[in-house]
Amino acid sequence: MHHYRQALLRMRQGDSDRDIAAARVMGRAKAAQWRHIAREQGWLDPALPLPDDTAIAAVLQGPRRASSTVSTLEAHRERVSAWVEQGVSGTAIHAALRRQHGWAGSYSAVRRLVADIRSQLPPETTCRLDFDPGDAAQVDFGAGPMLMHPDGKPRRTWAFVMTLASSRHQYVEFVWDQTVATWLGCHRRAFEWFAGVPRRVIIDNAKCAITRACAQDPTVQRAYAECAEGYGFKIDPCPPHDPQKKGIVESGVKYLKGNFLPLRTFRDMADLNAQARAWVMDEAGVRCHGTTRRTPLALFALEAPLLKSLPAQAPDLGTWHRVSVHRDCHVQFERVLYSAPFALVGKLLWLRATDAVVALFEDYRHVATHPRGQRPGQRVSVREHLPPEAQAFFGRGPRLVCGPGRAHRRVLPGADRAPAQRPHPGAAARRTRRARLAQALWPAAPGGRLRPGDGAQLTVLPHRQDHPGHWCRSARRCTGAHPARLWPHPLHPACHRVVRRPHPQPAARLAALTQEGEPP
Repeated sequence: MHHYRQALLRMRQGDSDRDIAAARVMGRAKAAQWRHIAREQGWLDPALPLPDDTAIAAVLQGPRRASSTVSTLEAHRERVSAWVEQGVSGTAIHAALRRQHGWAGSYSAVRRLVADIRSQLPPETTCRLDFDPGDAAQVDFGAGPMLMHPDGKPRRTWAFVMTLASSRHQYVEFVWDQTVATWLGCHRRAFEWFAGVPRRVIIDNAKCAITRACAQDPTVQRAYAECAEGYGFKIDPCPPHDPQKKGIVESGVKYLKGNFLPLRTFRDMADLNAQARAWVMDEAGVRCHGTTRRTPLALFALEAPLLKSLPAQAPDLGTWHRVSVHRDCHVQFERVLYSAPFALVGKLLWLRATDAVVALFEDYRHVATHPRGQRPGQRVSVREHLPPEAQAFFGRGPRLVCGPGRAHRRVLPGADRAPAQRPHPGAAARRTRRARLAQALWPAAPGGRLRPGDGAQLTVLPHRQDHPGHWCRSARRCTGAHPARLWPHPLHPACHRVVRRPHPQPAARLAALTQEGEPP
């Protein structure tokens, strides 16, 4: 409005419209129009003070628009304004107008209306966050390159980036996943890289750190809370949907993607991390930072003494999981079964897993500790966790019993007696045939029982002559006869062909048996 004030001042001094136009303040037509307005307002009187810019702007009317410049979407301005405030894109607004309201205009009309609406909205403001040396570090994950996983398949890698908020010095590590165990391990190695711990760590609401995001009262992972307690730092999560609160590390991840990853090749994960560490120290750490206008390593030399010292003993970092005790008195974690007391069957327990051991807790009461399983399907059990009858069952060794006319049977430990067995239909006939055979071969044997070496040699042949090595498991070698002679079990069926052969020394053998008596 200054040129209107200058023209009004010249009019008070007696200049004509031609003089004002010659002074290049405004044109003659515009000067004439402004003189008419000033005369109506009484501003041409030199005795009165000049009006301020607000009064001049209130008098002047806005420029009139031609009818051809009125948007065809003017009838939908309120609806489009509501969509723009919700953050809907222009292409989505154009599609919605065509689909819901039958509007047949072009996308350019929508773009012009959206630009006009946004120009009338209050501008977004921001402020820069400053941090003292050693005060904070910011952490974030970023997508990395595709590499061949040890299982033989290409997989996406992820870049863990921790940036000191004051010096902008970084720690970069590429990993395969974003699990809680990986998150904790990266924190430990980052603190060892800096040789110190900041007073607080600013993070986003990733599931590996925050279980329930909330601006006032977020819920922190139990394992991450133990890590913060062990190293002595505070967890400072950003409010939901507000990543600007950790814009330093966001810019660091963008700088990593734009300056480290392009035009590089990596053999494996170890080579990728080795190149990343060299890049941080040789390139990123010695550049002139755009905000601080100093190199990150030079500022880190001033910040390092202000970091908290590392604990004398590294904290034992473990992950917590909710598990259920199954009917077999075991819980399952990563496809490995661990035993728990039988009184807790059906209850939910807390499982804390470290690299070496697995511990079970009922709320805050310690229940059991087991060594970490090494392979899927492994059962890590303690006998005292089983019920008393199961402990007695597994505490006794197996016993062998025989049923009438059947082979040996294994009796389960803890059983008081062998289960009742039904006699085989042909058992009596087989016993009769064996007794007759014994009387025919050794008539002098007391009771008709088969004895080793009694006047003849038994040769037990298999059913099939083409498989001479398939012998019956119930047969045992005769200890008192020729080594090649086999002694059939007295309770096993006569399933082999018995061939009678003369004993090499029948008289001497019968005399020895008479002196020794019947074997037990």
